[in-house]
Amino acid sequence: MVRGDRPSPEELAAAEGATIPDVLSPGMRVLFCGINPGLWSGATGHHFARPGNRFWPALHSSGFTPRLLRPDEQDELAEYGLGITNLVARASARAAELTDEELREGGRALERTVQRYRPAWVAVVGITAYRTAFGVRAATVGSQQRSIGDARVWVLPNPSGLNAHWTAATLAEEFARLRRAVEAHDG
Repeated sequence: MVRGDRPSPEELAAAEGATIPDVLSPGMRVLFCGINPGLWSGATGHHFARPGNRFWPALHSSGFTPRLLRPDEQDELAEYGLGITNLVARASARAAELTDEELREGGRALERTVQRYRPAWVAVVGITAYRTAFGVRAATVGSQQRSIGDARVWVLPNPSGLNAHWTAATLAEEFARLRRAVEAHDG
C-alpha cells in the first residue's frame, strides 16, 4: 500500500487475522508493546496506523522523537533506541475480540522477546491488557513493581482514539513521564 492510501473496506475486511512485523533491535532503550494490531494496521503493515490513533503524536509530544513520525516511518524508531511489538500478533477490529488466554500467551511471548532483545524498558500500551496478560489486577498506569527479565516495566494508557478517558495532552504527559524515567535511569 502506497503511503497516504486509505485501505478500502475490502482491504480492511481482508486484514482480519493479519500480522505485521515487529520493529526490534538489540539493546533498545524502550520497547513499546501494543495490545494487537487493528485492521488498519493489518492492512497497511504499520503499527498504530489508524488515523486518530494518538501513539505517534504522543511519542513526539513527549520528547521521544524529534519530529512527528508517520506509521510508515516506524523503522526510524531504531535510531532513537525504540521498538514496537504487540501482546497478540493477529489484527482485529477491536482489542475486546481477544481472549484472556491470547493475552496471557502474549505476555509469555513478550517475555521471550525481552530475553532476546534486552530492552532497558518495556512500555505496555493498555492497562487492561497488561492486567490480563500478567495477572496483575491492581496495576495502574505508570511504573510497575515487576520487571520482565532485566527490563523495567511501565504501563501507558491505550492511545486509541476510542479511549476517551485520556486526552491527547494527558496521554503525551504520561509518555513524557516514562521518557523522564528512562533518561533518569540512563543517567
